[in-house]
Amino acid sequence: MAGVRLIKVSKRYGKVIAVDNLTLNVKNGEFVTLLGPSGCGKTTTLELIAGLQEPDSGEIYIGDERVTDLPPHKRDVAMVFQNYALYPHMTVYENLAFGLKLRGYPKEEIDRRVKEVAELLHISELLNRKPKELSGGQQQRVALGRAIVRKPKVFLLDEPLSNLDAKLRLYMRAELKKLHEILKATIIYVTHDQAEALSLSDRIAVMNAGKLHQYGAPENIYHKPADEFVASFIGNPPMNLIRGNYEERDEGVFFISEEIFIRIPPPLACIIKEKSTSSSLILGFRPEHIHLYTEADMSLKQGANYIRAKVYAQEPMGVAMLYTLEIGNNLIKAVVPQSFKEIREKEVWILIPEDKMYFFDGNTGKALI
Repeated sequence: MAGVRLIKVSKRYGKVIAVDNLTLNVKNGEFVTLLGPSGCGKTTTLELIAGLQEPDSGEIYIGDERVTDLPPHKRDVAMVFQNYALYPHMTVYENLAFGLKLRGYPKEEIDRRVKEVAELLHISELLNRKPKELSGGQQQRVALGRAIVRKPKVFLLDEPLSNLDAKLRLYMRAELKKLHEILKATIIYVTHDQAEALSLSDRIAVMNAGKLHQYGAPENIYHKPADEFVASFIGNPPMNLIRGNYEERDEGVFFISEEIFIRIPPPLACIIKEKSTSSSLILGFRPEHIHLYTEADMSLKQGANYIRAKVYAQEPMGVAMLYTLEIGNNLIKAVVPQSFKEIREKEVWILIPEDKMYFFDGNTGKALI
């Protein structure tokens, strides 16, 4: 096993910059996920590490070895593809053994490794079957086994769960988590599914348009987004973002947008005034942090930070209710427990707790708080 370092790596296809000056350090034994929307450069990054693509600039290291110019077979990495890429004419045993045979391992060593991996992945009873006789989940296990049996320095996984149904995908996430604990392997994992990234990873690299926006532990990515893009991409539903301006008045500093007038707590106001490039501001708040009140509730409430909203839609989600609310031209999401009484009114009031407010620079999109 070994760590992986990318230093100012770029890759261009014509006028399109697929990977833009990417620097990334994956520690030995870490599970790191490259997360982002389609076309953000995450699969290209994986292929650059594997040697399937050549960078236009920058350096790639696996362990202490510079591998930038090495062909794939000399990098000692194993890649698991989205479509599994199993040989249809071979049995599961033959698929698992194929890479070892190419490398000239003795028959006894091949047999021992194949049976060990088959037992680890609970596919021992499938060794004599061919891929067409396997379910999607079983094929995925075989593809993983073919990588594991080689004992490479680094595992590269390109959306390996995307072809599975939702129930099996959830099950296989737990299996991958357990497998990483057992193998203690260096894994670089590509997905656009944030639930996979948040549940599996030691660290997440959030990418968009070839650029790295944030790299850190899942809890930091979720609770401390570095910019507007990360805030809008992470979360289900994602963070609500409303554009406006801050304004200083005698009674304090306020965030003002259409139909929204919120007093910014003094400690936050000081940071905003110090860090922002202008008065343009983006207010962020997560759907699960919103407090929702009816008109009857408001008779007991006091304060300036309550915001009137219209109920646009209600969606039962089992343990919770998802509300879409209209504030001026903004549609926002609010998640409340299912035990909360159903709201039949067309208008409600919302409150955003002061300690759950996020503020981003309106010009740069960078987090201010």
